[in-house]
Amino acid sequence: MAFIDYYKTLGIDKKASQDEVKKAYRKLARKYHPDLNPNDKEAHTKFQQINEANEVLNDPDKRKKYDEYGEHWRNAEQFEQQKRSGGQGQYGGQGQTSGQGQYGGGNPFEGFAGGGFGGTDFGGADFGGAGDYSDFFESLFGNAAGGRTQGGSQRGSQGSRKYKGQDYQAELKLSLRDAYTTHKQTLTVNSKQIRITIPAGIAHGQVIKLGGQGSPGANGGPNGDLYITFNIADDPKFKRLNDDLYSNHELDLYTAVLGGETTVETFDGKVKLKIAPGTQNNTKVRLKNKGFPVYKKEGEFGSLYITYTVKIPTELSDKEKDLFTELQKLNKR
Repeated sequence: MAFIDYYKTLGIDKKASQDEVKKAYRKLARKYHPDLNPNDKEAHTKFQQINEANEVLNDPDKRKKYDEYGEHWRNAEQFEQQKRSGGQGQYGGQGQTSGQGQYGGGNPFEGFAGGGFGGTDFGGADFGGAGDYSDFFESLFGNAAGGRTQGGSQRGSQGSRKYKGQDYQAELKLSLRDAYTTHKQTLTVNSKQIRITIPAGIAHGQVIKLGGQGSPGANGGPNGDLYITFNIADDPKFKRLNDDLYSNHELDLYTAVLGGETTVETFDGKVKLKIAPGTQNNTKVRLKNKGFPVYKKEGEFGSLYITYTVKIPTELSDKEKDLFTELQKLNKR
């Protein structure tokens, strides 16, 4: 896995403030959001990268670990422990994860893979010299049966220290309507059932952590964690951008010209709206608090933006044609 520069992803300097991180993320999220680029795979990939970068840099604790350990920030505790003790340990292997419940027996997880160290660099880990570097790797991957080092000194017992297990990565698919409400789902992780609550307003590409649900620790150490990335499918009627929703609504020509009322659909039911006389095609109206719920802020919602499309009548009767012709003549006077 190549090193991912989250600062470069968001187009900011490493010394950027938290407000600058948020501002950069929001600007790029609007630009590359899948709802605004429905057929652009490159934009979709970019949007996922932006969310991943924001997940880390918008959290001071995660950002501090990332600044020191790069893409291996999730394993910062192991690195710190190794640097302090120089001991040996062994990390658990990959797990198998599946979901059940709202998917008709299907598997909602895709692209599952456990984290690992193979073939990657270790970011900002600080080693005093070649001997320390060698000791670090032997402490991670073990030295057969407490064997000797090149200098001939005897190493300590493999089971003398506790080590945290490996983290797991998984992807969970939701519909936009699933993401609209707080609900529970039961997941199966390595034959163990885990019941989780998914808060309303979860975002596409957002990552949540389930502590202790990763690989078992070594020598009685704590379990690793499970990181779930949410993949929220498009909705046929509504487009989501952050906490706002967008939808089109058709108006008949007569209501658009003369005014009246129309009934529009929202996520929590239908509402009646007044139409002003002379409403033009592509007129946009805002319905406050009818958008998407704000993540972990109970009772707060974004807005719903309705765009009117005026339907031109077809297959007119002779009488209707005569009336339109008369209107045309009146308009030219």
